[in-house]
Amino acid sequence: MKNQHLKNILELNIAIVFISTSGVLGRSILFPPEITIWWRCVFAAFFIGLFCWYKKYDLKIKSKKDAFSLLLSGFLLGAHWVTYFYALHLSSVAIGMLSLFTYPVITALLEPLFFKIKLSKNQLILSGMVVVGIYFLTPEMNFENSDTKGVLMGIISALFYALRNILTKRNVSHYNASKVMFYQLIVVILLLWPVTINYEYNDATNWVKIVSLALLTTTIGHTLFVNSFKNFNISAVSIMSSMSPIYGIIFGMLFLNEIPSTSTFFGGALILTTVIIESFQSHKK
Repeated sequence: MKNQHLKNILELNIAIVFISTSGVLGRSILFPPEITIWWRCVFAAFFIGLFCWYKKYDLKIKSKKDAFSLLLSGFLLGAHWVTYFYALHLSSVAIGMLSLFTYPVITALLEPLFFKIKLSKNQLILSGMVVVGIYFLTPEMNFENSDTKGVLMGIISALFYALRNILTKRNVSHYNASKVMFYQLIVVILLLWPVTINYEYNDATNWVKIVSLALLTTTIGHTLFVNSFKNFNISAVSIMSSMSPIYGIIFGMLFLNEIPSTSTFFGGALILTTVIIESFQSHKK
């Protein structure tokens, strides 16, 4: 049992590392966010579809209620990705990712409304610690500049992400994680398809990054992330995944030369402490 829990923690952290590549890839791709997300979903749906075919998964949806839930969660996923990429384009990898990571707080507040669980004071405290960490990680901003717009987009994205994760937890209770991701990607493809019809593509260097985004971030990262919903409650997953901005900032330093300040390191240490505490608490449960 102990080994299984450690395996679950490891899989979740591997997922978080892969998902963290979204910051540096999303900021460096020059296509508009809607175009980037559409192609991301097309390639990712192809990769996951091949995997489902190889595993011989039955892709039938069991009920109309499940179909509606998958449709709504797919819409929320697409809205989350588009607003998140706008946050990255308007600001930086650090600001975009850190503003998104208000979603653990939003999740902790919303989850009791959807599941028969009590609002945990400990998780609220840990979520508050994450917010304090994000405060130190975020530079001083003027509410009239693009960085502030990036933060606002990030917070909107966080709301979409929290709602999508809560709905998805219901789906993975009786569907394979790969199948759930495949359904959600198809929904995003259909919703964003009209935007792509008249777009003129003029930069070939974006395609390698988009394929990497689809394979590493989406196919591997998000599928493992969705699978973790079977092993932890959503608030626990949200708080543990707060390591993602740390990884994202490191990638930004290595590939985009975005150097964080001293306060960034302080905030990162606070977030890491929160993740470790939550890991121990989830193990006890």
